[in-house]
Amino acid sequence: MDLKISTPANFNFRRTVMSHGWCVLPPFAFDEPTWVLTRVLELGETRPITIKISGERGGILIKTSRKAGRRAAEKILRDVRHMFRLDEDMAAFYEATTSDPEFAWIAREGAGRLLRSPTVFEDLVKMICTTNCSWALTEKMVQGLVNELGRESDGGRKAFPTPEDMA
Repeated sequence: MDLKISTPANFNFRRTVMSHGWCVLPPFAFDEPTWVLTRVLELGETRPITIKISGERGGILIKTSRKAGRRAAEKILRDVRHMFRLDEDMAAFYEATTSDPEFAWIAREGAGRLLRSPTVFEDLVKMICTTNCSWALTEKMVQGLVNELGRESDGGRKAFPTPEDMA
């Protein structure tokens, strides 16, 4: 199933994906040669779903691993909008950066958005996993949480564990 989201004129898919290391922390997986970001999303009562996200002119294309109902599709769209910060107005930030010649490229390139997880809980856990350790250890801890506690999606990929699963 294909879903599409229109993006703001100043949105840069590649810069957002590569904004920091989240794109390589499970349940994200990033394929650099094709510029496809894979993600497993929790859907609540039903089995998690795997999505593949790619940028296209003026939008984002989402391919789901299986057909999704109306409510699931709405949640997928809401989660992807959140992950890419598509509803955030970047105008004030871009205005501030263009006043300094060293930072003028930020607005011109559509930089400034940081990829985030679909939930604050996941971002918080991942941030804790980055504290006082190497990036390799962060990757190992997040991989362990997902592999041991995450619910399985299509093709064997796993979602990030919910607070209840972690408790």
